[in-house]
Amino acid sequence: MVNRWLWRLVAVVVLLAAAAAGAVVWWLGRPLALAGARVEVSIEPGTPPREVARLWVAAGVQTSPEWLYQWFRWSGDARRIRAGSYEIEAGTTPRALLDKMVRGDETLETVRLIEGWTFRQVRQALATAPHLKPTITALSDAQVAAAIGLPVPSVEGRLFPDTYAYSRGVSDVTVLRRAMHAMQRRLDAAWATRADGLPLATPDEALVLASIVEKETGSPADRSRIAGVFTNRLRIGMPLQSDPTVIYGLGAAFDGNLRRADLVADTPWNTYTRAGLPPTPIAMPGRASLQAVMQPEATRALYFVARGDGSGGSVFSDNLADHNRAVNEHQKGPRR
Repeated sequence: MVNRWLWRLVAVVVLLAAAAAGAVVWWLGRPLALAGARVEVSIEPGTPPREVARLWVAAGVQTSPEWLYQWFRWSGDARRIRAGSYEIEAGTTPRALLDKMVRGDETLETVRLIEGWTFRQVRQALATAPHLKPTITALSDAQVAAAIGLPVPSVEGRLFPDTYAYSRGVSDVTVLRRAMHAMQRRLDAAWATRADGLPLATPDEALVLASIVEKETGSPADRSRIAGVFTNRLRIGMPLQSDPTVIYGLGAAFDGNLRRADLVADTPWNTYTRAGLPPTPIAMPGRASLQAVMQPEATRALYFVARGDGSGGSVFSDNLADHNRAVNEHQKGPRR
């Protein structure tokens, strides 16, 4: 009689265990109920699995945090959950949720830095980038340079223009460091391919000239020849006479209309009043401008003027007389 009851008890326990196992399997494969169309969670490094489960429930996953935690723990993958920003939609199961975090399948945002932008424009882009933590708003440019590890006090031109993906909640300094390292890699690679005899002593000088070429180039087809013109001027000691450098030196005082008085108003960046290269880049040069100053077109031209026909192209001249005729023919183009 005792044995019969014992067997019945064992059978009940087995059935209950099987039912529980079946319920767990059913729950793991069933979409989680969400408070909204999407639920987002940011997991900081070192967050324990139990807290990860609590964060998901607090954010809008409508289930027991203990169930989630026990699933993380029972799976054997709890310690493999990666920090990052995650987003799930309707239809996500507990299995899929854990798999996403173990893979590090984050929800990323992007910010684009454009060729020819100044650091002031970079600041504006970072300030409006979605889910990017602002930390440089109250910092001076020199303080930003120190924060990202630049050995010089100016960030200008030292960031590579590109589209940068980032995890939600990271700081703007993180993006700036990546852009700084990207520019250093591009500059080093371009410098290694430079032509012999360039009037450029260091990669930094090449970076400054590339920033001027970037701002002066209206048509990509003219980029290498424009670099050739400035290279020729540097070789013979002729002032670069670049309007964009004057505009940069004017800073916030520039109202969009460059006047003759501005060309003689001396600043460290005025290449009409000062010979040689300005002290810093004036914008972010792209890869094409970096390459153009390392391998400028072999030309005798010393001047160029915008065609003024909407094409962005320029007319190049070897001497001042020809240049003056080109200017007269293309009155709408700025003089160079």
